[in-house]
Amino acid sequence: MKYALLDRGDRLSRQLAEQFHTLAQARGLIHDESAPDIVLSIGGDGTLLQAFHRFRDKVRNVAFVGVHTGHLGFYADWQRNELTELVELMASTEPKTVSYPLVKVEIVTNGGTSVYMALNEFTLKSVDGTLVAQLNINDEPFEMFRGDGIVVSTPSGSTAYNKSVGGAVIHPSLEALQIAEIASINNRVYRTLGSSIILPKHHHCDIVTDPEEPLAIGIDHLIMQFHEVRSIVCTVAEDKVHFARYRPFPFWNRVREAFIGLDQAQMASTQKRPR
Repeated sequence: MKYALLDRGDRLSRQLAEQFHTLAQARGLIHDESAPDIVLSIGGDGTLLQAFHRFRDKVRNVAFVGVHTGHLGFYADWQRNELTELVELMASTEPKTVSYPLVKVEIVTNGGTSVYMALNEFTLKSVDGTLVAQLNINDEPFEMFRGDGIVVSTPSGSTAYNKSVGGAVIHPSLEALQIAEIASINNRVYRTLGSSIILPKHHHCDIVTDPEEPLAIGIDHLIMQFHEVRSIVCTVAEDKVHFARYRPFPFWNRVREAFIGLDQAQMASTQKRPR
């Protein structure tokens, strides 16, 4: 088993990385940053996003594992005191692999086309103020958007920026993308749907903006400025991201623990309370 490792860079994460290397070497795991089977991130969900983009060109052949050093994450599901158990399982067990959809983003400018993959979301905002963009679905005009911006998220990313702007939480087994509005302008003159839209894999969304308007584009944690953008095409990618599961951790348990906070004992206690 060959592995690569990326840590957040803080003192604790670096200490855990050194501890992992020591444990892994003792169990015969090979540290290989060029052709790993497993990519381990130590830090949090942000660190795993960085790991995904670092190994984006190998996404078909690697599986990711996250160790969190703070609060529970949606991607980083191992705790810092569980490294010994994780190494033992990596050395002796064939993991179950789960695969999550990605969003493919094609940005067409006067200079050509750039293609990106997002694990969480693609965000679009104007550099100068209000974003004005025509939204087409399957090559048919749908609405003219005016507001702060647009978020196009994956199912696994639906719990991130998308949720904060009122989008739905989607189970990552569904091959879909979600389009959510950021502070849209709705009055007697300007109208948008006002709710998020979920598109299946065989649909696509085109966003058309004024080529003279500079745009701030986010691909997960990466923020870039683009000029002379003719259109942006968003689809469910053919590639998927793979996660190595050495123990079960259902998605809805993650959602409950992250946003509601009740554990099994608390749930049982709540259900037994008299009305």
